[in-house]
Amino acid sequence: MLTVDLRDDIPPPAQGAVLALGNFDGVHRGHQSLIARVQQIAAPMGAPAGVMTFEPHPRQFFRPDTPPFRLTPLADKARLFAACGLDVMVVQPFDEQLSNMLAADFVIDLLVDRLRVVHIVIGFDFCFGRGRGGDVPLLRHMAEIEGFGLTVVDPIGDNDCSPGESYSSSGIRRALETGNIKSATAQLGRPWSITGTVMQGDQRGRTIGFPTANVAMGDYLRPALGVYTIEAVLDDGRTVGGVANIGRRPTFGKEDVNLEAHLFDFAEDLYGRTIEVRLIGHVRAERKFAGLDELKAQIAADSATARQMLAGR
Repeated sequence: MLTVDLRDDIPPPAQGAVLALGNFDGVHRGHQSLIARVQQIAAPMGAPAGVMTFEPHPRQFFRPDTPPFRLTPLADKARLFAACGLDVMVVQPFDEQLSNMLAADFVIDLLVDRLRVVHIVIGFDFCFGRGRGGDVPLLRHMAEIEGFGLTVVDPIGDNDCSPGESYSSSGIRRALETGNIKSATAQLGRPWSITGTVMQGDQRGRTIGFPTANVAMGDYLRPALGVYTIEAVLDDGRTVGGVANIGRRPTFGKEDVNLEAHLFDFAEDLYGRTIEVRLIGHVRAERKFAGLDELKAQIAADSATARQMLAGR
């Protein structure tokens, strides 16, 4: 998949494409329906199929002090888009200039003049331009004037969403923040995951028989703090089951939220390597223990629960 930064020159393979527009945080099943529509339209036209997304997320730009909320940072989105079979990902930097751009200028300057789009696919509630002044009716009008196609995709959802709601990034965040991994997984169409480099931690886990791979949470959303059944995808493609704690480690007086993953039947050195940690199920909430013996016994019990959960998938 070709990745294009709109601050750079637009290569010919990225021009004349069918593009879905949006933030696509999570690349959930609703987003996947837009991508499928893009591919259906692009195939008979012989046009590139792609997406246009914004980085940083507008919420980060307008509220830089907001707590971490990302489901899929840009690298994750790129991996997921590529897995969907898209040809191009266009990244529009979200900055002061873009935030002040009129909706009509966004269409003419970026979509028409620079990208030469042949068709646009958007969700029913897509807004763009200064003050969110651009909406579906405006885009329909400009599509007629400028000569490109427009498809508006209705919301979709099922019993995995809250009553009356469709698939949404905010709904998935709520599910994760309450430990409802089943709902989040169903709405995403896959387990939610955190990807990062394994860092050296306190190395306390190995002293009690449960060595852990420590991964910084970065910009990722903080789900409900506690213990999770996981699958870790290593940088060589292997998948290893395990159990992980996402929390502040109150037993040891820590405050920062960290991910510590114990991989079952695994003894290799992972320092400096990149792993993807997929949340499979929520085992229990985080709590403080009286001492190492109590903690060790609880980790053993959590590991047994996680092994049963993995075996029952």
